[in-house]
Amino acid sequence: MTTPLREPAFLILTALAGGPLHGYGLISEVAELSAGRLTLRPGTLYGALDRLTEDGHVAPDHEEIVDGRLRRYYRLTDEGAALLAAEAARLRANAEAAATRLRMRLAGGTA
Repeated sequence: MTTPLREPAFLILTALAGGPLHGYGLISEVAELSAGRLTLRPGTLYGALDRLTEDGHVAPDHEEIVDGRLRRYYRLTDEGAALLAAEAARLRANAEAAATRLRMRLAGGTA
């Protein structure tokens, strides 16, 4: 059994499913995906990217210089996409189980 992903890692992988992004792009996408609930700080982002890269779920894509600063882009690997799909299925199953129990409760059944 795979350990569930922490929300920041899940959202980073989700953001990268749309295509390669650099650090600030990832911070922005994660904020948008979470409707502003999660704001990644650079230390948190790059620590997560290091772990995800080490595990083979994310890989550097390319680099560019913008206004004298280096931007490193990251991409989702096939292994990362498989992990994201499995985690999305796990979360969906949990949400369906919760919804079923809530419907039972509302119908007067046991919860």
